[in-house]
Order: sequence, then C-alpha cells, then structure tokens
Amino acid sequence: MRRSEVHAAESVACLNRALHQLKDIWEEIGIPEDQRLQRTDVVKKHIKGLLDMMIAEEDSLRKRLMSSIESCRKELDVLCTELQLSPFEEDEGRTMLQLEKDIRSRLEVMMKQKSQRVKDLKTLYKQDRELCDIMCSVPFCIDMDSVPSLEQLDSYHSYLNDLTKEKDRRHGEFVGIKRQIIVCMEELDQLPDTSFERDVVCEDEEAFCLSSDNITALQLLLGQLEDRKTENELVCSSYRAKIQELWERALNYTFWPQVFPVYIVCVPFLHGDVNTY
Repeated sequence: MRRSEVHAAESVACLNRALHQLKDIWEEIGIPEDQRLQRTDVVKKHIKGLLDMMIAEEDSLRKRLMSSIESCRKELDVLCTELQLSPFEEDEGRTMLQLEKDIRSRLEVMMKQKSQRVKDLKTLYKQDRELCDIMCSVPFCIDMDSVPSLEQLDSYHSYLNDLTKEKDRRHGEFVGIKRQIIVCMEELDQLPDTSFERDVVCEDEEAFCLSSDNITALQLLLGQLEDRKTENELVCSSYRAKIQELWERALNYTFWPQVFPVYIVCVPFLHGDVNTY
C-alpha cells in the first residue's frame, strides 16, 4: 500500500475517532438527539467545505499542469521546426509533474540553442559585411529572418574562412604591386594622374577596395608602367649606342681629316710649323 493511501486511512480513522469523542461528550452533557444531529451536520459541513476547498485547489493545480504541458508542447513543436530537429518524444508512463518538468527542461535547452544560433548568425553576418566592404563581394546567401541549421552555420563559417584567406592573399598582392608601382613612378619621374593611381599610391592600404576588378586594374597599371619603363630604357639604350658610336668615330684618326680638314691643315700653320707645307 502506498504511503499516501496509509495517510488517507489514518485521516479517516482520525475523523471517526473525533466523531466518537464528540458523541461521548454530547451524551455526557446530555445533548438531545435533535441537537446532536444539528451539531453533527455542522461538523460534516465544515469537513466537506475543507475537503471541497482542497479538492478545488488540487484540481486547479492539475488544470495548470495540463495547460502548461500543452503550451510547452506547442512551443516545442515550433522550436523543433525552426531548429530543423526531430519532434520531441515523450516517455510513456510519466506523471503530469514529471512530464511537465521534462518538457520544460527540453524547452529551455532548445531555446538556448535557438538563441545561440541566432547570435552566431549575427556575428557571422557582421564579419561577412566587413569582408564585403573590403572586397566589394556579394554577401553569403542565407535567410536572416529564420533560425539557421547547424549545417548552414558550418557552411557560412567555412565560406568566411575562405573569404578571409582570399582577402589576405589579395592584400598581400596589392601591397607588392603598390611597391612596384611606386618604384616605377619614381624611376619614370611620374606623379599619380588618375584618381585610381592616387588611391593606390597615396591612400591608406587598409582603405583600398580589394575587389577582383581593382586587382586586375592594378596589374594592368603596373604592366603599363613597366612597358613605359622598358620603352624609355630602349630609347636611352639607343641614345647611348649612338653616343658610343659617335665617340668611337671621333677617336678614329682617319675620321679627323674628313670631319675637320680645315682644322688639321691650319693648326700646324698657326703653330708656325711652315715646313709641313
């Protein structure tokens, strides 16, 4: 027998003892039968009122538990759908209190999961926007109004890792090309003319947009400067060759009478060497 059943039996026995005691007291006093019935009726009403009140309180508790269980079930169904999880399975044979506790505990866990996923999504989205501003790229395709799955968060995280590596690669390429462009401009004695050239040479490296178009434009600009530098070197080389050729001809003795015949003839005369003639 359950302890609660034992307590119930003891309560009934206690009530019976109390009624017998009242009966003995009434007989000893000499209370008439009709008054005994009245007093017994008063006792019954008191006891019934107390029991009715207790029953109402306990029934109210039962209804609250049922309402709470139903409400938690609905919230669990919504969360399972949002989190893309299997429906919550209730253990058979659980009492209302146990079931309500289990469902509420599960609900709290899933609400924390939802909150964490939404928080992670916002963090990744912020990082994505920063990278998009730097690289002029398109944001990752994901619904910001729904709760992402774990697979979606993993994919988003992997995408941002790859994008960060690409950003670092482009930044390194930009820094290297920028240095080469500055060297070329210095050698060509050239100042930045266009707004793009000024952005490359004069602006902060961290402020430069690392788009694929800009990287291509950087490579094109460097190629143009190197081509111009090569052309200048070729021109200078041709001038040097011409100068070298003239110098060698000038040093050739047989070249002097052809170029300076009057000078060669007149110089001895001017120096008084008349025997030359």
